[in-house]
Amino acid sequence: MTYTPSTLRKDIYNVLDKVLETNQPVEILRKGKKVYIIPGEKTDKLSKINAHQIMNLDPEDYVHLDWSQGFSS
Repeated sequence: MTYTPSTLRKDIYNVLDKVLETNQPVEILRKGKKVYIIPGEKTDKLSKINAHQIMNLDPEDYVHLDWSQGFSS
């Protein structure tokens, strides 16, 4: 979202909280030029990945699996 300095002034604390929560920069338009508020710390994208259930088998074991029963962890 793009803010003007006047609209930013009215809601600065909420805008700053939003930047910190979402890690998305906010654009401010001043005299026809853009200024950005960005979070100071980069987040590790890999840390946001959800864990998935996996099967730890040798690839050859997949060939001989009985898939009709499904699998459990």
